[in-house]
Amino acid sequence: MPAKDTAKDVQANEEQFIESIKTSLDDAEKLLREAADATGDKAAELRDKAMRSLRRTREALYDTQDALLLRGRQAVRATDDYVHDNPWQSIGIAGLTGLLVGMLISRR
Repeated sequence: MPAKDTAKDVQANEEQFIESIKTSLDDAEKLLREAADATGDKAAELRDKAMRSLRRTREALYDTQDALLLRGRQAVRATDDYVHDNPWQSIGIAGLTGLLVGMLISRR
């Protein structure tokens, strides 16, 4: 049951992150449009705000990339540990998977 709760939490976090990125990009776009219409100090101020917004978005994307890489490495490590701890089961799973994929390919 906890795995389902974790999956829901991950999905909620992903949706929140995507909404955050969309909002940030929309704000930056709006500021850049306003800067195009403005002149002088007002335009420079709007461009600076837009650049800060884009910088925050880029940092959030880099943080997410790092988190995904970490999760990927953890998954690889867990899989490697499982294969070393259960070599015969791993061979059986790989063989069965290969058989199923082969059957699916041969049907086409």
